[in-house]
Parts: sequence; C-alpha cells; structure tokens
Amino acid sequence: MRLLFNLDTKDYTSTEHVFSRPSVRAIIIKDGKVGMIHSLKYDYYAFPGGGIESGETQQEALIRETQEEAGLVVIPQSIKEYGNVHRVSKSDQEGIDIFVQDNFYYLCDVEPKVARQHLDAYEKNEHYTLEWIAPKQAIVVNRTHNHGPHSKPVALEREALVLERIIAEGLLC
Repeated sequence: MRLLFNLDTKDYTSTEHVFSRPSVRAIIIKDGKVGMIHSLKYDYYAFPGGGIESGETQQEALIRETQEEAGLVVIPQSIKEYGNVHRVSKSDQEGIDIFVQDNFYYLCDVEPKVARQHLDAYEKNEHYTLEWIAPKQAIVVNRTHNHGPHSKPVALEREALVLERIIAEGLLC
C-alpha cells in the first residue's frame, strides 16, 4: 500500500518502550460527502475504523469496525487500497514512551441500509454518530473547534490531511 505521509510529532524523548497498533479506516464517499464518525461529546470527525485484532486481516477489520462504529455494512468486493499514514508520537500510556500506528485507509462502498451500531464504552461515552459531511467542513471542525480535555490533535490532523488529499486527487464528484 502506498505511503500517503508520515506524521511524526517528535515530542518523545525516549525510544525504550514502543507500542505499535495498526488500524484500518474506511473512506466512504456518497453524493460529494464523506461518511464520518462525529463525536458529539468532543465535536470532531474521524473516518470509521479502528485497531486490527489478532488473527484478523485488514479487510476483515475494516468491515467489522465500520459496522460497529457507523452501522454501515461494507460491500467486500468494493474495497480498494487508498494509502497508509505512518504515525509516531509520544504515548499517553504509563510505561510506554512512543506510540506507533500505521493507519491503512481503504475506499469502499456500503449497503444503502444503515444497521445498528455496536459501540464500546469509550465510543458510547463520546456519543459516536454517523454523519455524511462535506470534507472541507470536517477539516474546519477538526482544526478550529475546541475538542475538550481529551483532544487528539495528532489524530484529528491526520484525518484533515487525508481529507485534503482526497479533495486534491479529485475523488469527490
């Protein structure tokens, strides 16, 4: 999969304890808008997706995470590689110095009917809601709104940069 960009905050001092967690993200485009998860609690937008579980392929994780978070059922035959964002930043977990994450983005189509979400406690607390949003609007929200005490500036900027790339590459009709 092609590398879209590296996102290294260089805000870490030690490289002794590194934690790596690969993830997948779904890029779903419909009528010039992108299907994204809106955290109603902290007012930010993210592509549906999440961590790849042990024994799971990237495509299996993409299908599972998109249905769990957004209630959208991915059509497996529609999945196409888009690109990888390699993220390195200081960890906020005790005993871990650096958090490394390869975020694998896939373009895909979904079935028209929205299914029920299966949110974990964290996602429920953030009030994850599926929204179809104009990419430029999601970029503005992620870069300018106050996202509260649990702000995720690196992850939100990652999503904004991917949205800008989608726009630049003409993927939105």
